[in-house]
Amino acid sequence: MNFLLDLYPWTKVVHVLSVIAWMAGLFYLPRLFVYHAEQVAIGGETDRLFQTMEYKLLRLIMNPAMLTTWIFGLALVATPGIVDWGSLWPYTKIFGVLGMTWFHHWLGLRRKEFAAGQNRFDGRRYRIMNEVPTLLLIVIVASVIVKF
Repeated sequence: MNFLLDLYPWTKVVHVLSVIAWMAGLFYLPRLFVYHAEQVAIGGETDRLFQTMEYKLLRLIMNPAMLTTWIFGLALVATPGIVDWGSLWPYTKIFGVLGMTWFHHWLGLRRKEFAAGQNRFDGRRYRIMNEVPTLLLIVIVASVIVKF
């Protein structure tokens, strides 16, 4: 695993870029759902447009970004000397990342409901849920930078 030490700066670069792309999607998709739920009639042309945007955002940007975030994050964890498992911060970061992954999949289920014309939530619910990634991001960033 010592080869990971040589790759560490580049592993970190790809991890951070992946996180940024993933977070952009996690912030934007629920906002699309707000407008889709509040202003779009089921089955119309605008409904199909929103479904296309939501599908492409999830499948072409968010899913690959989540996957590369996990792959390069695990590579960082495997890099010798990077994680102090005697501290609290790795565990709070893991909690945050698992929460973010759960939220990603929750959004995927909501997208499938929109595609089937069976959305169950109103715009207010999506607005509230749009705060979830912000709260998790605070936990993750504070964990990594403060290292409590």
